[in-house]
Amino acid sequence: MTGTTMIENARSSTAEHTRPVTEEEIFDLHEDGKLAVNAVGSIADPRELAIAYTPGVAKVSEAIAQNPALASRYTWAHRMVAVVSDGTAVLGLGDIGASASLPVMEGKSALFKNFADLNAVPLVLDTTDVDEIVETLVRLRPSFGAVNLEDIAAPRCFEIEDRLKNELDCPVMHDDQHGTAIVVLAALRGANITLGRNLGEQRVVISGAGAAGVACARILQAAGVADVTLLDSRGILHEGREGLHPVKAELAASTNKAGLTGGLDEAMAGADVFIGLSGATIDENLLSVMAPDPIVFALSNPEPEVHPHVAGRYASVVATGRSDFPNQINNVLAFPGVFRGALDAGAHTITDNMKIAAAEAIATVAAEDLSVERIMPSALDPRVALEVATAVAKAAGEDGVV
Repeated sequence: MTGTTMIENARSSTAEHTRPVTEEEIFDLHEDGKLAVNAVGSIADPRELAIAYTPGVAKVSEAIAQNPALASRYTWAHRMVAVVSDGTAVLGLGDIGASASLPVMEGKSALFKNFADLNAVPLVLDTTDVDEIVETLVRLRPSFGAVNLEDIAAPRCFEIEDRLKNELDCPVMHDDQHGTAIVVLAALRGANITLGRNLGEQRVVISGAGAAGVACARILQAAGVADVTLLDSRGILHEGREGLHPVKAELAASTNKAGLTGGLDEAMAGADVFIGLSGATIDENLLSVMAPDPIVFALSNPEPEVHPHVAGRYASVVATGRSDFPNQINNVLAFPGVFRGALDAGAHTITDNMKIAAAEAIATVAAEDLSVERIMPSALDPRVALEVATAVAKAAGEDGVV
């Protein structure tokens, strides 16, 4: 079974949640990897060979040498996404190394093709040195048109992304940060619309100040949420707390409007929204001290911070990152369309407005059939990537990055 067949079969199912996946099916699908390269034209006789390769290809290479801009027309690089990881923060597995991360990057590449019709190549780098990672991708720049960073541990992921955005003239996005942030914002919009609430009036608690938590805090602030409280393993980020990484120190200065200190007990009291991105379980008693009918996004995988059935005793809307419960918040709703839109527009970067536009596009698709158990479109909804791409391309033009 190919990756394409798997997606098509899932789309054809009328049930929101498919039958359980067996271990045998998983390993069968991954046999010899999930990707293949196929020629777009026939090479069946000497004439076709002469056109596709030597001597004909020399004409194209000479033309590009004389006018490098022609590479975007006569090679696949301008539509190619490099899916890059060092294997240090893979899914719920942690630091498993480059080779073990490759199946995940192959899967990511398959999703790019299936949902956005973009070619993508997985590149797993056997180094955790920031300078080496950046230098490698700078030197490989002629081979791709965009970079999707994946499963790189914080805080190095912040520096790697920032440096690549400065040194490459193409879109760069760390999906664990910004893909997560986009879908969380979209889901929160859907939940608030369903409940008749104003996003800007919510007090949001984010448990987890790693890559995803930091990006979620930033995008929620940019989208108008005035009161965000962010926690790491040592408690609430607040001004004056010692030993903060510069990224956390920056957020400590702009979040935590009430000036809270302490841990989850203090943060959750009266909160309207809980977003779990830490991997740690929480006591259900903490949900009882939140504002009435709160929103709970327990997004850690494979085990949510609190079981959805337990959260449902307190919350009006519950979401997870899993496909076997309602309201799955899945990055696949974001990254294919974001990169497709950026590349369609010819953007050289991905701006905050482009990310917010992506979230709004996802929320717009969901708005057609909103309920407390459907605040997001299905991860397999074929409409989403096109809507996101269109919105992102428009925002790129408005931001002047094309």
